This record gives sequence, C-alpha cells and structure tokens, in this order.
Amino acid sequence: MTAATLALPLPDLAEQFLLRRDMTFLNHGSFGACPRPVFEVYQQWQRTLEAQPVEFLGRRLTDRLRRAREQLAAFVGAPADDLVLVPNVTYALNIVARSIALQPGDEVLGITHEYGAIERTWRYVCLQHSATYINQPVELPVATPDELIEQIWRGVTPRTRVILLSHITSPTALIMPVAEVCRRARAAGILSVIDGAHAPGQIDLNLTELGADFYGGNCHKWLCAPKGAGFLYVRPEHQASLEPLVVSWGWQPPAPLHGSFLAYPEGRPLQAYYEWMGTDEPSAFLSVPAAIDFQRQHNWPAVRRACHELLRAASSQILALSGLPPLTPDGEDWWVQMRALPLPPCDPAQVQARLWHEWRVEVPCFYWEGRPLIRVSVQAYNTPADIERLVAGLRAIL
Repeated sequence: MTAATLALPLPDLAEQFLLRRDMTFLNHGSFGACPRPVFEVYQQWQRTLEAQPVEFLGRRLTDRLRRAREQLAAFVGAPADDLVLVPNVTYALNIVARSIALQPGDEVLGITHEYGAIERTWRYVCLQHSATYINQPVELPVATPDELIEQIWRGVTPRTRVILLSHITSPTALIMPVAEVCRRARAAGILSVIDGAHAPGQIDLNLTELGADFYGGNCHKWLCAPKGAGFLYVRPEHQASLEPLVVSWGWQPPAPLHGSFLAYPEGRPLQAYYEWMGTDEPSAFLSVPAAIDFQRQHNWPAVRRACHELLRAASSQILALSGLPPLTPDGEDWWVQMRALPLPPCDPAQVQARLWHEWRVEVPCFYWEGRPLIRVSVQAYNTPADIERLVAGLRAIL
C-alpha cells in the first residue's frame, strides 16, 4: 500500500490546527502542535488572568488547578493527589533526580535511547553525589520485547539504585516494555523513573497499573495542549521525600494567603511544593482539559489508527528507498504515530536541511549510535500528500 492509495477514515482535521500551510510538518514529536479550539481556550484563560490578576491568582487558582489536575489524572489513570502539574518532563524528572538521596557508589541505569536533557540531568546529579550513571547499550534491530528487557537488565548490578527508562524513546521512537521493567525493578528494590514525554495522547495510559515509582509526562506533544503543560506522577510512599526545586510559599506553608491560595492538605507536599512558586502563567495547565475534550470529540482512537496506517505506508516507501531493514517489527506494540527509520550512508544534518530548504518538509534526521536515522511523526493534520512530498525529497537527495 502506498501513501497515495491510503484512505484515511477521518474528517479533515488539518484546518483545526494553526500550522503554516506552506510546509509539510512531520515533526510533531519535537514540540507538538495545538489545535485552534484548544489554543482559543488557552487565550481565554490568559485574558481572564489579565482582567483581574488578584482574583485569578490569589483566590481562584488552587481550585482551578485542582479541577484541571483531576481531569488529567482520570485521563492517565492515576489518583489526582498523586499528580502535580509542571511545565514539562525535563522539569518533572529534575524534581525526582534532585530528591533521591544517592550515596557514593550508587548507580543510575539508563540506556542508549534516552533523551539528552534527561541523561544530562542524571549525569549531573550522579556527579554531585559520587554516584555513577550507566549508559547501557540496547542494540537494534530487535524482534521481541523480551530482547529489549534482557538487554536493559544486563546493566543491573547490586549497586543499581535507580532505573531510568523512556516509555517511548525520543531518538528511536520505540514503545518500551516499561511495565515489566518496573515490575522487575520493584522486586529488586530498585526505583523506577519513567520518561513519558511521548506517551500521553499517543498511547493509552494507566499509571496506577503501570507500576512506576515516578512518571513524568508531557501534555503539549501528543495530547496537543499548549506549550508549558506537563505532569509528574509520584507513588504515595515517595511523596514525602521530594524536595522543592524552588523554595516558595508551599514549603512550610502559612495560613492561606488571598483566600484559597495554598489550601493544600496537611502532609501532602506534592502540589504545595510545585504548583505555586511565585507569579507564573498557569494558562497552559488550565487548558489541558480542553485538549482532552478535543481528542474525545474527534474520536482519537480512530485518529491514531489512521495515523499509524499512514506512517506504515511511509515506512514501506522509505525502507524500499534505503534498502535497509527496519529497527523493529511493524505493529502498534512497537510504535504508533512516530517511527525512526534507517537512512543509507549520508550526512543526516544535510539531509534535514535540504528537506526543509528545498522541499519545505520539516522532519528530524540525525545520528544515533553512529547510524543515520530519520524520525517521522504523523498527526491528525497529515495527509498522504505529505508523505509523497517527503519521499520525493528523500529520493532526490539520497
């Protein structure tokens, strides 16, 4: 099946997004894209704030954040009290990394598929505590999830204190078997920290069942919320051990200020520490329910299936062009709306630059472990014509 013959069982959603019409955007995975109705809710919140800042921030914000957090918690399968709204996953996992009391000689295990900012966070924290960050190789291609698990587990030693793992990897776009890794980690007395930057909105989540000790997620990527909306989930037994990144009113809070502000339950510092750190712009957080509603209103399971099939068609053409085998099998157990594919020997930075400047195709190309890859994201606004343009550009450049 080619992209040209693929019939998408979807309404035309491209007009719902604010993306420029003079380009082919196949890089939703980097920063997302916000639908017009969600963005309008975001702007309404901004205008409401500016109309009466004291009312908005001083009297109403705690309840509004609670309602937004409750809707997000229901969406990701977690109790609302175990969730806190934060700007992004990097922020979320910095909270975790700086709160775990590593000791000299401890090891933090990551793999070669981790996002650079998160890897740097843990390397920095390990350096501060005379601990060691282990960058465990996980080689591709693989054929079964068990192969991934066994490669990850080869890095575990008696000194392993933390396992860091992406739910969907950034460079290779793989859905990792995180539930089984979390189960093994718990049995071994190892803390599990999951980077879920690409998961909410792209795959179904039930964080309670997943079993991670800590899970950071983005709402601005595949959930299509405004930029600056993410969350941190923390199992209840770990919440008292968290430290604030910024010390503000939520640390040893006084009596409520300006009415309901800081009206958090005693002994639950999670929201108090991180939802108020001085004057900030919370409109992105408050718009997350609108993003959830947008996807429900547009039958997002069908959207994801259609995007997956369009990406499957794109994959077949790119693999035929390169003559190389895929990194993983087909199927939604491995990837959904984002897939990394091998390129033949080339300078991937030049390929990406030419695709943009000559073809107006926005798609990331890069080296991973010395191998040139292209990572294609397909979202509701993409069409078979977008794939045809990408393949035509690759054919002309490679």
